Amino acid sequence: MKAAEFKDWIKSIERMSRGQRDKLRERLERKAGADTIIELIEQGQNDERICPYCQGTKLYRWGKASELQRYRCRHCNHTFNALTGTALARLRHKDKWFDYEQAMVQGVSVRKAAVSCGVTTNTSFKWRHRFLRTPALHQSPKMNGIVEADEMYFLESFKGQHHLPRAARKRGGKAAKRGTSKEQIPVLVVRDRHGETDDCILHDTSAEQIGTVLIPLLSKDVILCTDGMPAYRQITRNARIVHRPVNLAAGQRVINDVYHIQNVNAYGSRLRQWMARFHGVATRYLASYLGWHRMIDRLGQNVTPTLCFLMSLGKTRQFQQLITT
Repeated sequence: MKAAEFKDWIKSIERMSRGQRDKLRERLERKAGADTIIELIEQGQNDERICPYCQGTKLYRWGKASELQRYRCRHCNHTFNALTGTALARLRHKDKWFDYEQAMVQGVSVRKAAVSCGVTTNTSFKWRHRFLRTPALHQSPKMNGIVEADEMYFLESFKGQHHLPRAARKRGGKAAKRGTSKEQIPVLVVRDRHGETDDCILHDTSAEQIGTVLIPLLSKDVILCTDGMPAYRQITRNARIVHRPVNLAAGQRVINDVYHIQNVNAYGSRLRQWMARFHGVATRYLASYLGWHRMIDRLGQNVTPTLCFLMSLGKTRQFQQLITT
């Protein structure tokens, strides 16, 4: 817009009605939100810009689309932008992404998030699982010092599926059998005393299955605290890891005032309480919700839509910079 046209447009604001000014203010705020999102998307691109198709570094600018700079690779001739190859590629309505991340911070349902952001329920569902794809895959660095591990169980759910492999249950129903069974999905939760946390869905609770998931998370000099399940003894013996099992059945809670599994149990309690708001999570999306809670719990009082958005983009360097500042 030319300077003269802009001056005329500014003068026209005085002739607007209150409703028109409110609509203008809303549109400008949405545009400001979209500009912030685009700035975060392209942040750090000058240092990290590579072709997502061939990993080439010889690139040149190739116009703009949807307000994002596009590039063409001199090696493979593919064009791309900063979102190409990420979980958020080809999603629209960038001006509403911050509002949706705020809904993610609050942990509201798909329908409530759709209403608060002014999108359809289908769009809200699609955005949720796109935004959670990267956090679900994010793993903590190797854990050190005293590490606690315990397993928790979630009722298997086929929520949202039209063809069920079993008879339907009432909402909020319980498993057909008491205790652990094939209807219960085991999740291994591992947490050290520094707050690093990881959780993994298990096929079963055998020593082989737990060891495959647990050992890569641990440094060699850790002291592992668990309950008295025999599988942990076998795992630690084979991996030559110091093991401090707590005999909960005998009423033992702490060994030498240091070794216990209270931290990991407290995390499991927070996780279960947080999950309850969704009235059952489909098993096929359980990993995404576990990653969502890890992200929220890790940030604690510092959680913001900006940090969650950077995590969804996989921009770990910018994410760490904001956490440490």
